[in-house]
Amino acid sequence: MSRVAFIGLGNMGSPMSQRLIDAGHDVIGSDPAAPARERLAAAGGTPVGSAPEAAAAADAVILMLPNSDVVEAVAGELLASGALRDGALVIDMSSSEPLRTRALHASLAEAGVRFADAPVSGGVGGAERGALTIMLGADDGDRAEAHELLAPLGTVRDCGQVGSGHAVKALNNFMSATHLWATSEAMVVGERFGLDPEVMLEVINGSSGRSGSTQNKWPNFILPGTYDSGFGLRLMLKDMRIAAALAGELGRALPLGDRAIALWTEAAGDLPADADHTRVAEWILEHAHAHAHAPAPEHPTTNATEGTTP
Repeated sequence: MSRVAFIGLGNMGSPMSQRLIDAGHDVIGSDPAAPARERLAAAGGTPVGSAPEAAAAADAVILMLPNSDVVEAVAGELLASGALRDGALVIDMSSSEPLRTRALHASLAEAGVRFADAPVSGGVGGAERGALTIMLGADDGDRAEAHELLAPLGTVRDCGQVGSGHAVKALNNFMSATHLWATSEAMVVGERFGLDPEVMLEVINGSSGRSGSTQNKWPNFILPGTYDSGFGLRLMLKDMRIAAALAGELGRALPLGDRAIALWTEAAGDLPADADHTRVAEWILEHAHAHAHAPAPEHPTTNATEGTTP
C-alpha cells in the first residue's frame, strides 16, 4: 500500500480514486468542490483542503485537472509550499499540451521532482470499471513504478518519453471527434433515405466504416437519447485544438482537423456549456432537418477518367 495524493476529484477523478482505494492505496484527495471531497470520504479516502496538504502526506501525486494552465499552477503551488517529498513521483493524467508538459518536466527535474504524463481514454464508464486506456509518457527509470501505481485504473500503454502520452491523447481525440462528426452526418443521410439506424450500425460495425462512434457512442448514448457519455463537448474541442496546435508547432498542417474544429466550435456555440460531446450528433440532426427543404447546390458532373465537365 502506498499513500497517493489525488488532486482533482471530478467526473473522472472520483471513480479513479475509488479504484485506487479498492486496490489498497491510502488516497488523500483535494478538490475545490465540497461534493467531490465528500464522495472521496464515502469511498474510504481522506479529503483535505488543498493540493499541498494532500501532497505533503503522499509518496506519489496524481493530477486530474482541466488543462495545462491549471496543472502548471498546481505544480508551482506544490513546489513553492515545499509539499513534495524527495523522490516523489508526480503523474499528470489531465489532457494537457504535450510541449508544455515537456517544459514542466524539465523545470520539475531541476527541483528534484520526478514527473510523468498518463492521460486516459475510456470515459467515466471505463474509470468505474478500471478499464481505461492509459497513455504513459515517462523517463525510463520511472516507468515500472508508474505501471504498478496505475494498473488498477486500466491498461497502461507505454508511449515514450514524457509528453508522449499527452500527444497521443490529443491526436486520439482529434480522430475520435472527426469520426463522430462523419458518422453522424452519414447516419442523418441514411435516416433521410429511410434506413433503420440500428440496421445501419449493425452493418457498419461489421464493415470498414466502423469506429468507436459506431460501436459505442451511437448505440449507447445517441440512439437512446441520453447523451451522457461523461465527456464534455468542450473538453473534446479542447483536445482537438491541442492536436492542431501541436501540428502547427511541428510545422505540419491539419486541413481536415481545422475544418472539424470549426464545425465543433459552431456546435459548441449553440449547445449548453455542460453539453456532453455526443450531443453534436443531435445538433447535426437538427441542422439537417432545418435545411431539409433548402435547394440542393449545383455540382459539376465528374468523370473519374476524363476530369470535370461543366
